[in-house]
Formats: sequence, C-alpha cells, structure tokens
Amino acid sequence: MEEKQYVTEWANENLGLTLKITKMLHEEQTPYQKIQIADTLEYGRLLILDGVFQTSVKDEWTYHEMISHVPLMLHPNPERVLIIGGGDGGVAREVCRHDCVKQVDLCDIDGRVIELSKEYFPTIASALLDPPEKLHVHVGDGIAFAKSVKDFYDVIIIDCSDPIGPGEGLFTRKFYKSAHEALREDGLIVQQTESPIVQQKTVHDVYKAMGDVFPIVRMYYSHVPIYPACMHSFMLASKVHDPLRTGVRRPVPQPMKYYNRTIQKSCFVLPNFIKELLYKGNLSF
Repeated sequence: MEEKQYVTEWANENLGLTLKITKMLHEEQTPYQKIQIADTLEYGRLLILDGVFQTSVKDEWTYHEMISHVPLMLHPNPERVLIIGGGDGGVAREVCRHDCVKQVDLCDIDGRVIELSKEYFPTIASALLDPPEKLHVHVGDGIAFAKSVKDFYDVIIIDCSDPIGPGEGLFTRKFYKSAHEALREDGLIVQQTESPIVQQKTVHDVYKAMGDVFPIVRMYYSHVPIYPACMHSFMLASKVHDPLRTGVRRPVPQPMKYYNRTIQKSCFVLPNFIKELLYKGNLSF
C-alpha cells in the first residue's frame, strides 16, 4: 500500500485542514463510502470517510461527550436511546455510562466502519469490543430503523457524516417526522450539524426543518479541532424539555474531559452571529 505524507479535508474550495501522517494504515471502498485510517503526527490515529475527517484519538472526546451527555442530561430519565450512525463506537461508549439507560440501539449503514473501528480504535470502540447487555448493534439503514418504531425512544442521537452520500437523508423534514414518531411523549433528538462558520446553510436549514416538526429547537456547540474552523454545532429538538430552562438533574458520569454541569447550559449561549443566522435579527433568545 502506497504511503502518503499528508491528508487534507477540504471544507470548501477555499478552506482545508492538512495533517502530516506517518502511515496510511487502511484504505477501502465499501458500497457506501471510502474508508481511510491514518496515523497522524498531531492528532494520532484518524478515521476518514469520503475524504472527511471523522474522529481522532486525540480530540474525539470534544465531540463524543458533547453529542451524548447534553441530550442525556437534559432528559429526566432516559431509558431507551437510539444512535443512528456512530459506527466508531464513541457515542455508544458515552451513552452506556448512564445507569438509567436500559437499552441502547446503534444502527450504522456500513458494517465495515464498525469492524475497522474495533480493530484500529479500541479506546473509542470499547463498548463495541466488550458490549454491555443493554447495547444492541444493528447494521442497516438508520432511517428505516427509526421509521419502524413508534413512541419508543427517549433520546435519538444522529451521529452521522456530512449531508452527502449515506448521511444525506438524515437531514430532511421527512426523517425528522419519523424521528418524532419514534420518540416517546417527552423525547428529544440531537444531530451534528456542521460548522456554523463555514457551513451556515446546513445549520440554518436543519434548524428550520426541525422547527417544522418539533416545538422546541435549540442549537449548541463544541470545539472540535479536526472539524472545519474548530467550532462545531449540534441541533437539539425536543417535544417538552427546553435546555435554556432546565438544568442538570442527575449526577454526571465521571470522569469527563470536556463536558461538565456548567457547560450543559453555557453551550446553548450563542454568539450574535449564530443568533442572526438562526433567528434572522431576533437576538432575544
């Protein structure tokens, strides 16, 4: 296998992040996407899907803790959780740390991501390597999986890639309607929604689409170094629970590297440029 010295993710034609690598460990084209795994000098081992940096061993917790614990700590008693995507296992690892969670279903369309993550990312995929009884892994279409259940889950976490290829259908009103039906009466959903700096259209479109389906929609953010412009957004939609009015009601699993009780609310405090993007001039939120 030919070794490469650098890998680059292009956020757009004007912006990219380039990392120097020591070795390209694996390259494979599956029916769904191109998978690459590389050892980098700055961020350690890196997972790349269709040229997009997904996770690294050095900074994965900046993403996995925030997409998992923010919705789980908002819900008063999450017992059933669905993860769509998340084949690297990082979200499953974090969700399984909550004792109140009794069932975790992980559904990823590409089984090779799951198998390769177990081989190359054992610390991220620890829950997949030694699964607790409550974790059930499904290889298949997450959209169809969510559509197959009604009034069942407390929390749905969409840990998907960009809104192209396998993940495109997860960014639509049609899917959000299916997710709404799959959730119990006080359920909520969270989805990664790209950079609010260089991918503003995606952020705005998801906010509007979720708002057409759910009564409460709030954006929050984390800082993920390997993602475009470092600032990464998440959209949370809820039937009942508003993160601006509800604090942490349970003990926080420990240890954490990024998430804490104060961040639960502060991550929803948005800069004015994001308020302008979402609310079009209404800065009172």
